[in-house]
Amino acid sequence: MPPSHALAAATVPAHERLIVALDVPGFTEAKALVERLGDTVAFYKIGLELATTPDYFRLLDWLLARGKRVFADLKLYDIPATVAAAVRQMSRSGASFLTVHGDRAILEAAAASKGGSLGVLAVTVLTSMGQRELEAMGIGMDLEALTEKRARDAIDCGCDGVIASGLEARRLREGLGAGALIVTPGIRPRGHGGDDQKRVVTAADALLAGADYIVVGRPIRAARDPRAAAQDLQREIAAVRQ
Repeated sequence: MPPSHALAAATVPAHERLIVALDVPGFTEAKALVERLGDTVAFYKIGLELATTPDYFRLLDWLLARGKRVFADLKLYDIPATVAAAVRQMSRSGASFLTVHGDRAILEAAAASKGGSLGVLAVTVLTSMGQRELEAMGIGMDLEALTEKRARDAIDCGCDGVIASGLEARRLREGLGAGALIVTPGIRPRGHGGDDQKRVVTAADALLAGADYIVVGRPIRAARDPRAAAQDLQREIAAVRQ
């Protein structure tokens, strides 16, 4: 029988389980949000929007200098040699997590090239996609089965964990056991309005299903009071762990 999630998440400080996505146009906007959130948030994701600006590594260094952890969500996808070289470079950045995706050769190259404290996370299926979107891409496999296959491949190839919806987190935790990290985006409050995310869950539901970390963007960034929204999520996380 696989280890329980309580064991899987035992080494993750509760305050760090919330990762806030800095999906903003530039350094100025990111800095303003981080300063507004203050000590409420200890972990930030910086992804593709900022990667297309000159500010990416400036922001990464600024966050690290303030004692924050950084998740570099770059979803690296290229030939294995190129991905391996990029992972080696990011291993020197101070980031805690880096995302990759692709076939086993790409995942193996990424896992073999990581160093320092960098953890490599493999993308399974984006939370903006459902079964219909997979079929439109020519993928006939059931979404849950595909997610599980990609997750197993990632761990078998040496990756530290996966990015997966909270809807699949329980199945993945049961299959992967305690050693694999599960990071869940697509977190929305119950009764949320429509957006481009399809497979969403609440923070509590994701954690109860086996996620180690949750990634939250718009529910905090777009809130009337982002700090209060982050505090509410931290209380929700803490309540799950009691």
